[in-house]
Amino acid sequence: MQSSEIKKIIKKYHDVFEALENYDKTGLLPSTRKRIDITLSVKTINKLKTIKEKTGKAISQIIEEKI
Repeated sequence: MQSSEIKKIIKKYHDVFEALENYDKTGLLPSTRKRIDITLSVKTINKLKTIKEKTGKAISQIIEEKI
């Protein structure tokens, strides 16, 4: 492979190479999801649990769909 081809590939997939470099350093792959802590009222939590039981979806998925 020629140097110019390698440079094109690196430029095109820069984010992938960055993720792999980070993996080499940390041993962790980037996630498309991020965990956060939020405070909800008991009423809201109970409502989410009811929706979860009816739909079979995870509470996080229900919240994402509503947002």
